[in-house]
Amino acid sequence: MWRLLAPLCCLLALTSAWSNSHLHPLSDELVNFINKQNTTWQAGHNFYNVEVSYLKKLCGTILGGPKLPRRVQFADDIQLPESFDAREQWPNCPTIKEIRDQGSCGSCWAFGAVEAISDRICIHTNGHVNVEVSAEDMLTCCGGQCGDGCNGGYPAGAWNFWTKKGLVSGGLYDSHVGCKPYSIPPCEHHVNGTRPACTGEGDTPRCSKTCEPGYAPSYKDDKHYGYSSYSVTSDENEIKAEIYKNGPVEGAFTVYSDFLMYKSGVYQHLTGEIMGGHAIRILGWGVEDGSPYWLVANSWNTDWGDKGFFKILRGQDHCGIESEVVAGIPRTDQYWRQI
Repeated sequence: MWRLLAPLCCLLALTSAWSNSHLHPLSDELVNFINKQNTTWQAGHNFYNVEVSYLKKLCGTILGGPKLPRRVQFADDIQLPESFDAREQWPNCPTIKEIRDQGSCGSCWAFGAVEAISDRICIHTNGHVNVEVSAEDMLTCCGGQCGDGCNGGYPAGAWNFWTKKGLVSGGLYDSHVGCKPYSIPPCEHHVNGTRPACTGEGDTPRCSKTCEPGYAPSYKDDKHYGYSSYSVTSDENEIKAEIYKNGPVEGAFTVYSDFLMYKSGVYQHLTGEIMGGHAIRILGWGVEDGSPYWLVANSWNTDWGDKGFFKILRGQDHCGIESEVVAGIPRTDQYWRQI
């Protein structure tokens, strides 16, 4: 009898695993399945009444793309703390605390870059220069080396563009902050509200090399440049050392549908289909209930996840989170008059 039951148990287990992996990305069943696993994180609803095409477009990073030269920080020479949060380390740099919204556009590759670049300009000028670097300028003007705009791009290309061509300032949608604020509106993925509906549609805006009316200086004179850009080795301590010395970095990883439901805790992939590659900003690390994590800022507005932030398992290259880290150093000589 046991010989008959064993194959049946295996078949039931395989059937269960198959059915779990095919749960709808936004279903109650997926939330319940995740929370019943009693793992290191909790799931809940972040998106309502949105198309799966929109969710996949949010994951607009092309993984395994062009690479920048690798830089080694020699982490063994640095005494790294058990936990680190860039928001606390550099409290006079407000962009580190900021969560942006990429809207209905696969521009995460651009957002992860300009967010970390903004942070690093402040950090490397000792808090004297606070600027929101324009995601719009990066998204629309980088061109082929960065990929295909709202249809996906390369983080390495974004950082290289900053060092070679520079980027102007520009805040959130409709903020009228800086030369080129973001032109794609946030969408209403969380509740019924005043934002437009989230869709997977939308073309990349055209590159305009002018600032919005009333802003000075000119587009050309508003440029911010990087001194260098580079990739960071996937070694956990090298990534820590880079953040500890120079500020937040851009990373990218594979998104599965269970990640869309993240609410709290240390994310580990449990089930669900691949949605695509996604770029984010890593700003620290720590340990929660015995689970080592990276502290990460997303670009899906503050009503997603833990007020726009999330934690993901650290040290195991989980979902590739440690394989695509890029960063750079700003050219501080252009700010000497302000320092």
